[in-house]
Amino acid sequence: MAGKFALTLGGDHSIAMGTICGTAEKYGDDLRVIWIDAHPDINTPETTESGNLHGCPLSFLLGLTQEGQPPFQWLKACLKPEHLVYIGLRDVDAPEKRILRQHNIKAFSMHEVDKYGIGKVVEMALQHLSPNNDKPIHLSFDVDALDPSVAPSTGTPVRGGLTFREGHYICEAIHETGCLVAMDLVEVNPHLSDVHGLHQTITVGCSLVRCALGETLL
Repeated sequence: MAGKFALTLGGDHSIAMGTICGTAEKYGDDLRVIWIDAHPDINTPETTESGNLHGCPLSFLLGLTQEGQPPFQWLKACLKPEHLVYIGLRDVDAPEKRILRQHNIKAFSMHEVDKYGIGKVVEMALQHLSPNNDKPIHLSFDVDALDPSVAPSTGTPVRGGLTFREGHYICEAIHETGCLVAMDLVEVNPHLSDVHGLHQTITVGCSLVRCALGETLL
C-alpha cells in the first residue's frame, strides 16, 4: 500500500496474536486477514480440547474471549469476522465449526479448493474482503495448510492439503493485488522430520515468501 511490508517467521501460529494486532494498529478497521491453514485456530480457552494456544489466536483477535485474561492483558480485539477469510481448512473441531457458523466467517475448505480450483477460491476470497481491491491485507500462512508430502516438518500435519503450486499461487495472486502489507510464515518445526524433510519444508517456505514478495515463474 505504501511500499511497506512486514514479514514474520514463526514459531507456532500463536504469534499471529502479536503480528496481526500490530498490523491492525497501523491500518485499523481497514485491515483484512487471509488465514491459510489446515486448522481454523479459533477455539477459545473454554472450548479448546488440546489446550494449545496456537489453536486459539483468532478467538483473541476477534474478541471472542474475555479481554484482560492473564497474560494477554495487552491484547485487544482488533479484527471483525467479516474481515477474515480462511483457505485450506480440513481439520476443524466441533466447537470451531459452531463458532465459524455463528459469526458467519468466510471459509474455503479443501472441498471448495477441489470444487472450484485455487484460482477461483482466491478470487472469491479477495472479492469478499476487498471488492474494490483497496484494503490492506495481512497474509498468515501456516505451512500445515500444505499437504505433508510438500511440507513434512510441521507439528500438526493433516493429509489432503494444498499442493506445492496451490500454495504458491495464493502468494502470487495476493502479491498481484498490490495490497499485501504483512505476512506470517509459521509452524516450520525442524525437530519433526528427518534432514531431507526439514530441508524440503524450509525450501518451500522460502519460496512462498519470495512469491509473496513478487517472484514470478517467468
